[in-house]
Amino acid sequence: MRGARAGLLAALAAAQLCACGGKPAPGAGAGTAMEAKVSENETKSGLETATLAGGCFWGMEDILRKLPGVAETVVGYTGGHTDSPTYEDVHTGTTGHAESIQLRFDPKKITYGQLLDMFFRMHDPTTPNRQGNDIGTQYRSAIFYHGEAQRKEAEAAVRRAKDSGRWKRPITTEIAPAGKFWPAEEYHQDYLQKHPGGYTCHYIRD
Repeated sequence: MRGARAGLLAALAAAQLCACGGKPAPGAGAGTAMEAKVSENETKSGLETATLAGGCFWGMEDILRKLPGVAETVVGYTGGHTDSPTYEDVHTGTTGHAESIQLRFDPKKITYGQLLDMFFRMHDPTTPNRQGNDIGTQYRSAIFYHGEAQRKEAEAAVRRAKDSGRWKRPITTEIAPAGKFWPAEEYHQDYLQKHPGGYTCHYIRD
């Protein structure tokens, strides 16, 4: 997994700052963003891309990376209006970026719809701009779709979540086209693997 994630980081060609209330590692610098879309290499490999936001990305990554069919994960920022965002920038809540995870998955082993169903079980989509103790627009619930097929799947997943009876309040998850994704610095990748027992507000609901 670490080698695969390193490959995705290289493809994304960036090292950005971001955190869930933590401090960035020393020496981190800005990198180059890639357009959030399925690359030619991804198409050839048979893997697809998903980009999700649902609060602190540490906990999201720790759950999603363990799912069968998920090949690579990278945490970072997307959905905002500034280039090369740093942790300090995003922490102000004025950049529009959300803490997010971008992953590559094998649709023969896990479908996009199944990923989204897990997404709606692992975070609370009814708390606008908040997840657990983390408050701000950077912690909002969002699905950034790659193409029309994913948009339709996202809308269907929201309907399933509403019909599940799991949530008593309205679902506030944003559905928006994927734009540039700015990877976080290495310090934040696989954070809970590096720091077992570290902060997370994510868990899988029945």
